[in-house]
Amino acid sequence: MSLTPAYVTDIVPGSGRRSKARSWLHSDAPRIDLSGEWAFRLLPHASGEEGFADPVVSVEGWESIEVPSHWVLGHDGRYGSPIYTNVQYPFPVDPPFVPDENPTGDHRRDFEVDAAFVAAGRQLLRFDGVESTYRVWLNGVEVGVGAGSRLAQEFDVTGILRPGVNTVAVRVHQWSVASYLEDQDQWWLPGIFREVTVLSRPVGALDDVWLRTGWTAGRATLDPEITADDAAFPVRLRIAELGVDVTWASPSDVVPLDVEDAEPWSAESPRLYEAVVSSTGETVTQRVGFRTVRIEGDLLLANDRRLVFHGMNRHEAHPDRGRVFDEEHARADLALMKRHNVNAIRTSHYPPHPRLLDLADELGLWVVLECDLETHGFEAGGWVGNPSDDPRFRDVYLDRIERTVERDKNHASIVLWSLGNEAGTGDNLAAMAAWVHDRDASRPVHYEGDYTGRYTDVYSRMYSSVPETESIGQDSEELLMAATAAESARLRTKPFLLCEYAHAMGNGPGALDQYEDLVDRYPRLHGGFVWEWRDHGIRSRTASGEAFFAYGGDFGEVVHDGNFVMDGMILSDDTPTPGLIEYAAVAAPFRFSVDGSSVTATSRRHSQAADDVEFVWRVERDGVETACGSLAVADLAAGASVAVPLPETAVSTDASAGSETWLTLEARLREAAAWAPAGHVLAAGQARLAAARPAPVPRRAVVTAGAASAATAVATSAATAVVPESLDLGPAHFDHGRLTALAGRPVDGPALSLFRAPTDNDSLTSRGSYDIAGTTVNRGEGVEAPPLSEVWRAAGLDRLTTRVLSVAASDDAVVTLARHAAAGSRDRVTSETTWQRLGDDVLLTVTLIPSSGWDLILPRIGVRFDLPATVDRASWFGTGPGESYPDSRRAARVGRFDAGVDELSVDYARPQETGHRSDLRTLDLADGGAPWVRLDALPDTAGRLPGFTLSRHTAEELDAAQHPHELPASTATHLYFDAAQNGLGSRACGVDVWPEFALRPEARTLRFVVSAA
Repeated sequence: MSLTPAYVTDIVPGSGRRSKARSWLHSDAPRIDLSGEWAFRLLPHASGEEGFADPVVSVEGWESIEVPSHWVLGHDGRYGSPIYTNVQYPFPVDPPFVPDENPTGDHRRDFEVDAAFVAAGRQLLRFDGVESTYRVWLNGVEVGVGAGSRLAQEFDVTGILRPGVNTVAVRVHQWSVASYLEDQDQWWLPGIFREVTVLSRPVGALDDVWLRTGWTAGRATLDPEITADDAAFPVRLRIAELGVDVTWASPSDVVPLDVEDAEPWSAESPRLYEAVVSSTGETVTQRVGFRTVRIEGDLLLANDRRLVFHGMNRHEAHPDRGRVFDEEHARADLALMKRHNVNAIRTSHYPPHPRLLDLADELGLWVVLECDLETHGFEAGGWVGNPSDDPRFRDVYLDRIERTVERDKNHASIVLWSLGNEAGTGDNLAAMAAWVHDRDASRPVHYEGDYTGRYTDVYSRMYSSVPETESIGQDSEELLMAATAAESARLRTKPFLLCEYAHAMGNGPGALDQYEDLVDRYPRLHGGFVWEWRDHGIRSRTASGEAFFAYGGDFGEVVHDGNFVMDGMILSDDTPTPGLIEYAAVAAPFRFSVDGSSVTATSRRHSQAADDVEFVWRVERDGVETACGSLAVADLAAGASVAVPLPETAVSTDASAGSETWLTLEARLREAAAWAPAGHVLAAGQARLAAARPAPVPRRAVVTAGAASAATAVATSAATAVVPESLDLGPAHFDHGRLTALAGRPVDGPALSLFRAPTDNDSLTSRGSYDIAGTTVNRGEGVEAPPLSEVWRAAGLDRLTTRVLSVAASDDAVVTLARHAAAGSRDRVTSETTWQRLGDDVLLTVTLIPSSGWDLILPRIGVRFDLPATVDRASWFGTGPGESYPDSRRAARVGRFDAGVDELSVDYARPQETGHRSDLRTLDLADGGAPWVRLDALPDTAGRLPGFTLSRHTAEELDAAQHPHELPASTATHLYFDAAQNGLGSRACGVDVWPEFALRPEARTLRFVVSAA
């Protein structure tokens, strides 16, 4: 006998619900919020006695649980644990069946209702989100079954609800046939996670209201749809601010209206008007924005202007609450997006809490609203049995898209409907698209999996490479996913967007600016959505009580996908990553170019002029501000450019003084916005006005371009000298030719370093790698390339050994020649390290020469110093304030910066490479807060400056840990100087590092003047 009731595996939308979904409206009709403590018990399977639904049955021995919540969170594991999978199902793929081992949560609570509430009309019991399938009773009477975890369900309980005490009981099953449609790269989190409410539907109530709006060529329109019984009429519509006041005596009187003097809604200027719709029994208040979305040729237009998405894919996730909605946190989430120049959200991969869309309307974000649908786990089996093309699932698919569209159709922010994500293709998806086209012709339909363009309105792709994306923009790509020439031609007529790109997992992504430049160049390209907005870590504690953010596998899951759930532009605790800082710079709404004594400011906005922006400038010489002021940029319209003269004080500089002089330009908010304070920087740019001297002036010595040749001469003369037991060269102390101290503090190094703690992009298999020559591209459907981390470990980069070939010394120099290689390898690097006295300072030159035969991309070419653990602060002149890498440095600017050691790195959920600052000029280190040493970097013969990293842990220690709390106690501060670093790329779920930024073995030189503080 099966332990699974039939309704758990029945392929039906549900039962007992209202037949037609409707909008989520702000109504004055009475409602009862059932949030709070419910009695709860957890059963191991789906079949259990149902007597608990009877109010006379005692639940005295049950525990209690907060609703809304997920029962696997916040209960010390008493009710099971979360499970993370990306693609694979955590149960056998045997649709529509699920295992009998099916955690089932029984919920019950009593609530009181007054007689007037019951007598007023009809009543609905509404569930806004329950994972997965659930069965509902009220006062012991079965009400129905709900399915579709992120979709609202309403049950008519008129005649069952009674005055006085009522008892609602809900049985929630973690697994059901619906689970096959909800494989959405997220935590599986069962429970009643959104509100449960009892709604009064008075006589004469408004069953539904849809206020369709339009705005084109300066003309606003309003097309109302009122769904109500005749008893609700007359119905009155008022928009006081626009002078709209109309009353309809009957349904046939409801006709479209022209609206005078309405301003359009856009993500930049989210103008909303309060509309009040009143019937004989109910008043609904709805904020409306006037805008039109349409496709013209291969252009997607909003309010007659090309729409470009600077977007994020956004799951609902919180480290403590999971998908339970918190409005304050959601508002802060969207405001953080806005402050980083994000203008759009794709609601991956389901409708969010409805209040989030109110906030998107208010704050201003374009929204691609996605249906609660993904069947990705069928891909591994060649999509055999995929519900998307199974006629049995047709009604379920149509039910899901209907509930998606009907609930959220009133929102100005929603500009596209998305059928779902990674569900293959098939007739059920085509039927969904047809339903949407019939129901709402005002918004295009999106679905990435429609590779032939058969039933959608836009051409959408994931993770296409830069060359491939450019060929799409040029309309020259051979559309390999299209089966026929006709289908290819059809795709070419559609606007293109990247529904996912730039996988933001760990340290990365790279190449954001390359994609952005393509969008600027080719009008058909409409931007896209980074995967994704936030890490989904679950706040957990070790046995000793140390907090950390858990990911897949940390809960003992049988199958899981590891830390692939930690792929956000912000960390689990809302901390912005360097990737988000880079994104803000790349997506900035203004750009600057300097030509002599004038600057051109270019607006990249959709529609808003720049009258809310103040443009400012400042000049810095060797990182010290010498002048500043405002730019008189007037009448800068959206999409336009304006050239203005720079003040004389901004461009006058004495080049003979040898200072490195930079002009910095910024666009700032004049006044506070709902999402940012006054003065918030929207965009910045820099231009160098004067180059630095050929080499910096140390505090006690002048180093000329001939210093290196002088050092070589000294080294040659030292080669025959006896190495002294002890030797001081400026602040450097040597024992038998080996550096042991700097400025009186113990130091070890420099040691060759070719290894970095692999980033997530370094650690995962790529199917989008460029070949070693950079001339061809393996696309996403190509041959898989092994993770770079495996290549690096196989080459022994993390376990290099050193053999000193010679040490030579004189009174003025120490020269060490060494060879570095890994066990079992013929590949090697030869290093020559020269320390040369320069008065009270010392010049360090390290030359690194790889042997022939290396056949890999290197993570870094550099050296490491191990400093005292008390070294705790860095001040530098170079790029900052945040980190930068070869393919992620738009946000970096040249200046003078200061930070503590712990502020220089990012606390990723899985430790990895972090904290590199490029193009170092000078670095001052503090020991215990007191100045200690200074290092002045000299450019190599190609004019390249090194980068630096200052860290509590070595690359090897970071690599060995899976979580930050697993790192060993720090015993030193580690200083890396890199002649070069590999780029970041987006390899974890996309293309590899662009060839220009891929680090191939090559000879490099590092040079520094080292001085005591």
